[in-house]
Amino acid sequence: MAGSGSTEFDPELVISHKFPESLYTYTERDAALYALGIGACAKDAIDDKELKYVYHQDGQEFIQVLPTFAALFSLGFTSEMEQIPGLQYDPRLLLHGQQYIEIYKPLPSHGCILNKASIAGLHDKGKAAILEIEIVSYEKESGDPLCMNRLAIYLRGAGGFSKSSQPYSYSKNPSNQSAFPKIPKSQPFAVFEECTHASQALLYRLSGDYNPLHSDPMVAGIAGFSRPILHGLCTLGYAVRAIIKCICGGEQNMIKSISGRFSLHVYPGETLITEMWLAGLRLIYQVKVKERNRAVLSGFVDLDRLSSSL
Repeated sequence: MAGSGSTEFDPELVISHKFPESLYTYTERDAALYALGIGACAKDAIDDKELKYVYHQDGQEFIQVLPTFAALFSLGFTSEMEQIPGLQYDPRLLLHGQQYIEIYKPLPSHGCILNKASIAGLHDKGKAAILEIEIVSYEKESGDPLCMNRLAIYLRGAGGFSKSSQPYSYSKNPSNQSAFPKIPKSQPFAVFEECTHASQALLYRLSGDYNPLHSDPMVAGIAGFSRPILHGLCTLGYAVRAIIKCICGGEQNMIKSISGRFSLHVYPGETLITEMWLAGLRLIYQVKVKERNRAVLSGFVDLDRLSSSL
């Protein structure tokens, strides 16, 4: 069992925990490697809508950065959970359930980021507990807020800590951010199909998520998978790239917020089908694996405007 101090799960201790501030430094090379890790230019090395993420296209001064690159700022906070007093769980039963990202300004091509993290929610679901961690990221030099990540972590086997008959539930966020829209029954507005590469997880892990579940066949086997699986945040990157291509006319800075719920694993080499439905400035999406006809990810993306090309 992981946790600091007492062996009893203490929700009040958990939600009052203060994380130390941390720095995340990255270069243009990191931003380009990330773009390649989520499939940019994989089908067409001179794609006029994606070359800007990996190359100074048309003499542009800096490469452009995909909005889901912001998710990398939240890496490492699951390992910090072991320092939270009052939190008792088995790290082997931890699942990354949801990711919510707000983008406040376009991400720079390189920089030093100051991260301030806090506990945003804690819920007793009986057999499991759900812990929400919120990370607000600032440009260190200017102090300007760049983005916010909120992770929902499922801790299987850690539920049942409520002291009363009413299950314990704490959240500091508006419910419209955590409420997930239903997938429409109507035909999608747009559909985008793309095949991942057999080595996709090996490439994506170079962006900082070195969990051996995504690279080591033995670890994957112990976890119940036939081979290493793709990172959930890599699948999210593929989905948002599809939305930028099909809905935003290649303009990544139209995206204000991104929400994703991970429901099933993806094996590297499988084909991802992203289905998209427009509802005003909200885009509802679902990602399926073609080979198994199973939904693996769903959520919404909020836009600041609609593309004139639609």
